[in-house]
Amino acid sequence: MLAINNIEVVYDRVILVLKGVSIDVGDGQITTLLGANGAGKTTTLKAISGVLRSERGEVTKGTVQLRDRRIDGMRAHDVTRLGLVQVFEGRRVFENLTTEENLIAGGHVQTAGAVKQGIDLVYSYFPRLKERRHQVSGYLSGGEQQMLAIGRGLMSQPKVVLLDEPSLGLAPMLVEEIFGIVSRLVKQEKLSVLLVEQNATMALAVADHGYVMENGRIVLEGPAARLRDNSDIKEFYLGLNEGGARKSYRDTKHYKRRKRWLS
Repeated sequence: MLAINNIEVVYDRVILVLKGVSIDVGDGQITTLLGANGAGKTTTLKAISGVLRSERGEVTKGTVQLRDRRIDGMRAHDVTRLGLVQVFEGRRVFENLTTEENLIAGGHVQTAGAVKQGIDLVYSYFPRLKERRHQVSGYLSGGEQQMLAIGRGLMSQPKVVLLDEPSLGLAPMLVEEIFGIVSRLVKQEKLSVLLVEQNATMALAVADHGYVMENGRIVLEGPAARLRDNSDIKEFYLGLNEGGARKSYRDTKHYKRRKRWLS
């Protein structure tokens, strides 16, 4: 469905941010991209969705292909028309518009009939948004705003969704609810999702395949189940020791072993 092939990204024609990144997102699957802050995860999503050019960045090497069509270098709204949408970190709803007006704005590339169908679809997955449909979105809770951001992305009838940190700032119960809805969307609507997430435990629980990024490079990849059992992933991303138990503060403070992929 989506293939990122050995891309490099440069900002201001000088700063090399991504270095030979390759990622495959399968049909009807959730693929997660893990990594610390500053690793290059969000830049990867922007390189795919076409937003990068507005931030003085460009893909200088490699290709991004959506269903065998090359999309790197295309404008963001053209990429959206082809069936790929990015849901940005931090929710970014239109705070002065109502919930339903936000959804209508998300369907700007669709016909009036398709917009109506899209709203009905969003409300079927997010009934809380239907209850708040006439409420100004700036007054929604953080969880409701995240639901709205995802719902607004669905309005363009995408086949591929790029999700950036959907758990950011949310209570654990809300995170579970939202990830559960995303999993249902993938299964029932045949979506493909590339998920950027720092909550590695949750990401690997819902994903089919995963990649680990550090310093602009992919350093590890494999099926999510295999990554969950990887000792480095356990210790550096899940906070577990070799025996699978939660590490104490003392363990973390005095931990010296380097990640094996840096050896």
